[in-house]
Amino acid sequence: MPTNLPAEAKHKWSEVSAARTPEEKLRALQEFLSLIPKHKGTAKLCAHVKRQISILRREIEEKRKRRGGRSSQTFLIEKEGAAQIVIVGLTNSGRSSLLSSLTNAKVTVSEAPYTTQTPTPGMFRFEDVYFQLIEAPAFTTEYVNEKMLNLTLNLCRNADMLALMIDLSMDPLWQMQHITSELEKGRINIFKRDVRVEIERKHFGSGLRIVVFGRLNGCSVEDVKDLLMSYRIHDGVVKIYGEASLDDVEEAVFGGFIYKPAVIIANKMDVEGAERNLSLLKEHLEGIRIIPISCRRGIDRKVLGRGLLEASGLIRVYTKEPGEKEPSPEPFILKRGSTVLDLARRIHSEFYERFSCAKVWAERLPFSPQKVGSSFILEDGDVVELHTR
Repeated sequence: MPTNLPAEAKHKWSEVSAARTPEEKLRALQEFLSLIPKHKGTAKLCAHVKRQISILRREIEEKRKRRGGRSSQTFLIEKEGAAQIVIVGLTNSGRSSLLSSLTNAKVTVSEAPYTTQTPTPGMFRFEDVYFQLIEAPAFTTEYVNEKMLNLTLNLCRNADMLALMIDLSMDPLWQMQHITSELEKGRINIFKRDVRVEIERKHFGSGLRIVVFGRLNGCSVEDVKDLLMSYRIHDGVVKIYGEASLDDVEEAVFGGFIYKPAVIIANKMDVEGAERNLSLLKEHLEGIRIIPISCRRGIDRKVLGRGLLEASGLIRVYTKEPGEKEPSPEPFILKRGSTVLDLARRIHSEFYERFSCAKVWAERLPFSPQKVGSSFILEDGDVVELHTR
């Protein structure tokens, strides 16, 4: 992202942020784009703004069609289950076969390329957890359908997690490069970055507070404040993680990359050369889970389900009432790292406000039940009995 944009462009961006309607935002974005100096340093910003303009035009057109009583195509699907997982990949990689094998969704499985034109949802049950799987239209390589790509990227940004489908009969690294490149167009990152800047705007008069959890690289807190104020951001809280520069802060102003947990589902383990291509993936990719499968031979639902659960960053916690022998059959789904107090808050405000202590049953503990306090960190499969004052 660039630095030293003209003051007029920075002021125009504040109008983009303050726009209340898609029409107002579209007009402000178009004016902002015209004020950006065109050079190598602004290329990514220009591409990002053009994509936003394209999405807004589509949104405005859909509103116009709805007012006229005509149906319009939208890719956003209401979330169900523990997590919404979008399956993305190139054509004929096995996305439809995967969805058909794991869910009751009505899917057209065909060797013809680009069969899937609209997203198809289905529910996959792993033990006592339901995942909503959505097959997205394939990323293209021969041509760029901007309308279809923007809709798919919006679907991915809205999802809780992504499943990247890789065809092991083809070069897996080339496929990964193409998929991640397409996701980057939607400012989606599947690898955790060391640097993260979060800007939370507050009501007028609250002032600007900078909280640095890591360190600033080549700048000071005052430099960060000056930069934000040049974009007319005067009130809010800015949290900086890792070693961040002014460029990282400026990128966050324009809506920086969002991180999405992801797994790689490596399909076609039954074909010649699959083992070699799988080894290539494992050798060149770190920090992302790879689940090898064969849709043709059959999928190990337990292995896949466990992989999705762990990659999603979710855990299952079961509650037990005092005096009862067995815990509840339905778990509470929490984020990994959640505490007993987080569980109490999730159950009811009264449990949270009147929390006294808890008993936890878990295989990792030296003995069960163990009496714990509010800050005890829960793990998948824990059974918890809450006590209040």
